[in-house]
Amino acid sequence: MAQPRKQSRVRGAELVGRGWLNTGGRRLDLESLRGKVAILDFWTFCCINCLHVLDELRPLEEKYGDALVIIGVHSPKFEHERDPKALAAAVERYGVEHPVLDDPDLETWDAYAARAWPTLVVLDPEGYAVSTMAGEGHAEALDAIIGELVATHTARGTLDPEGSPYVAAPPAETTLRFPGKAIELPGGDVLVSDSARHRLVRLASDLETVVSVIGTGERGRADGAEAQFNEPQGLALLPAEVAAEVGYDLVVADTVNHLLRGVRLADGAVTTVAGTGKQWRMDNGTSAALEADLSSPWDLAWFEGRLVVAMAGIHQLWYFDPRARTAGVYAGTTVESLKDGTLDQVWMAQPSGLAAAGDRLWLVDSETSALRYVEDGAMRTAVGQGLFDFGHVDGPAADALMQHPLGLAVLPDGRIAVADTYNGALRAYDPETATVATLAAGLAEPSDVIVLGGKVFVVESAAHRLTAPDLGEAAVSGQHHRVTRKRTKVAPGALRLEVLFEPAAGQKLDYTFGSPIQVTVSADPPQLLAEGAGKGEELGRDLVLADGIGKGVLQVVAQAATCDAEAEHPACHLTRQDWGVPIEIAEDGVSTLRLVLRD
Repeated sequence: MAQPRKQSRVRGAELVGRGWLNTGGRRLDLESLRGKVAILDFWTFCCINCLHVLDELRPLEEKYGDALVIIGVHSPKFEHERDPKALAAAVERYGVEHPVLDDPDLETWDAYAARAWPTLVVLDPEGYAVSTMAGEGHAEALDAIIGELVATHTARGTLDPEGSPYVAAPPAETTLRFPGKAIELPGGDVLVSDSARHRLVRLASDLETVVSVIGTGERGRADGAEAQFNEPQGLALLPAEVAAEVGYDLVVADTVNHLLRGVRLADGAVTTVAGTGKQWRMDNGTSAALEADLSSPWDLAWFEGRLVVAMAGIHQLWYFDPRARTAGVYAGTTVESLKDGTLDQVWMAQPSGLAAAGDRLWLVDSETSALRYVEDGAMRTAVGQGLFDFGHVDGPAADALMQHPLGLAVLPDGRIAVADTYNGALRAYDPETATVATLAAGLAEPSDVIVLGGKVFVVESAAHRLTAPDLGEAAVSGQHHRVTRKRTKVAPGALRLEVLFEPAAGQKLDYTFGSPIQVTVSADPPQLLAEGAGKGEELGRDLVLADGIGKGVLQVVAQAATCDAEAEHPACHLTRQDWGVPIEIAEDGVSTLRLVLRD
């Protein structure tokens, strides 16, 4: 097994960017962090893995108090994420309670040689980089490193455990706060997932009057009449006969709790119906809904006699059968990319919105900026070109582009309305003509679409409201954006790929379910790789780059299963990361590409 490189004692690079959030206007530098253990969290707010890391860091912030400073370094992927107002909204939306550096030009990203979202860099109280980690699932390793640094620098007298650079923004007063999804209830009321306030809000048909609230509004997990949610998103009503049988009327995707929750509308009682509350790390071999680990369920739709769940955290669709109380994989392999085919072979990237229409299940695949559908046991793409292409372009579907869409609905005339979130637009795809048009623009991060009495409404998330935009039909020929990051020069022909991994202290590789290592390699364009694409169980692999293609992106998905080495009842862990590595073929390029999964 390839071993990680030993890091020399290197001072951290300065923190350079456009500005700071959560500091009360103060600009921070390495000198201002002296005396603290610091974690630089390189993130982008579109990335579900980055959102997982935010939740992994919360307990560490609480445990170590002011001895630990987390600095979010926001290095954007999508064009919309470069907007400072959009970043400020995301910091509030996701409850980020530490300073954030706005790094729109990826200056600090490049200075720390980050290759993937998320990347974590630990700095000691003297400003030296002591560890770098890519991906999620590092909570235990971080805890051990921080604990050791706190002990060492307390003994040296170089730790300052008092005072924090974090300054909370003043709370806002709006009826809703970053609502996510909405559904119409029997009788005409509308239920909205009030995501940033961790509750569900029932609105009257005027979409302003609050009829009732489900949930205390505090981030948490509790069933019953005083229920708690954690950033809930999707909502789905059950058919009346199913609801009568199971005792609840609708299901909520309780996203950050990694749960599905059932709600009885008569009294607002909430019960957990699927999930353990643990984030999915690997298949545990059960189909019992309450024993299955989920990962950031984002939306739901009734299709083929059961609920289909957009499992954004692992790039899959799952099913949930309320009557049989079972749950499991419906489509996808967990590889983050765009590939059509039979449901067990397709690749997705953060599916975030679902809508059923007859024999078709429509979905928006946010990270590939794609509109896709399931029919006859296969998935096909209607609009979208891949992980790295996005924009605002109408016309023939093969050329049309969107930017990180999160919601959709089927219109009465059969067209598919898409909440094109990062374009701030409502788009329409016509299956008859295979064309895309813009129906409305200038919206504030629309996250869902709902049709009420034949009229189209949008959940305008960053404006904290539901609104009925003035609809027109226009052909927008905007820019085609492609994610561009610093390219790694690689030599033509043979290329050795090495994923460097070492289990965290106190852990060992876990062979319970077979090989603990899985590495999947693909390329954009696919023709870039002459040999070496596909899935394997080794950390190292020999690739061959095709002749005649000068540049592209190598997509690598690596995961390693570990367990506690000495514990009587060992806990299991899964470390996972997706890389999109831009490469350029050059005679003076490297012949070995090393990616660090944990260091």
